[in-house]
Amino acid sequence: MLTPADQATHLREMVQDHHSRSCTIAVTSGKGGVGKTNLSVNLAICLAARRLRVMLMDADFGLANADVLLNLQPTANLSHVMSGRCELAEVVTEAPGGFRFVPGASGLTQMANLSVFEQHRVLTLLRDIEREVDVLVLDCGAGVSRSVTTLAAAADICLVVTTPEPTAITDAYATIKVVSQETQNPHVGLVVNLCRSKAEGQSTYERLAGVANRFLEFAVFDFGYILSDDNVVRAVRQRMPLVLRYPRSSAAACVAGIAARLARDLETGRDSHSFLRRVASMFM
Repeated sequence: MLTPADQATHLREMVQDHHSRSCTIAVTSGKGGVGKTNLSVNLAICLAARRLRVMLMDADFGLANADVLLNLQPTANLSHVMSGRCELAEVVTEAPGGFRFVPGASGLTQMANLSVFEQHRVLTLLRDIEREVDVLVLDCGAGVSRSVTTLAAAADICLVVTTPEPTAITDAYATIKVVSQETQNPHVGLVVNLCRSKAEGQSTYERLAGVANRFLEFAVFDFGYILSDDNVVRAVRQRMPLVLRYPRSSAAACVAGIAARLARDLETGRDSHSFLRRVASMFM
């Protein structure tokens, strides 16, 4: 049995001399049903179209379903990697749109309760990913559980998805509040989905960002909006990503705009500490 001191030593050895130029984007939301997974999938495609090496990991430990939107039927998933039954290379799937996909699984242990073995599996997984990709997109769960906020807070960029509805805005604020208290690299942005107009998206952002600035003294960045578009529902029913099935739709254009904003941020430089190191610090 490893002592706490031995455990910390082993974890430090895993991240020692590890350098990465990859960027991690966590996509989360205060509540379900606001389009978080749809945004994650379509962002991955748009970023891959910019000739970036992109991997999407379904990190929604409560309800992993990104594979449904991609019309994939994986035989192994993240839970098999976590348990040691297989390696990362055995679960990575080539997804429509030119990116790699790591399917998730419901019911995984929360980050705060991982065993020593599982902690090492997480860090090994992240180390391998950071060596292989330019961008890692994490489709995190909704809400403020530790399994969600620990990953979101450690990412280079955390995108919080909301809609203009009052309940969604309230829950998005709660998520921002928790992440702002945990983050080591406070680059949190808002994406407003299902907007009737650009003005509605802008006013929703200004309202939420103003409250966060006033009561949390925390800056929330504007990463754009997505117009309400019936093509989104059609694409989901057809189990095809929106930007591939309806590339000229208004919603697809909005997602492309968000990807362009993210790409510009990537060009300005990345944090010297990798996502692996920030996650490792949670275990030490």
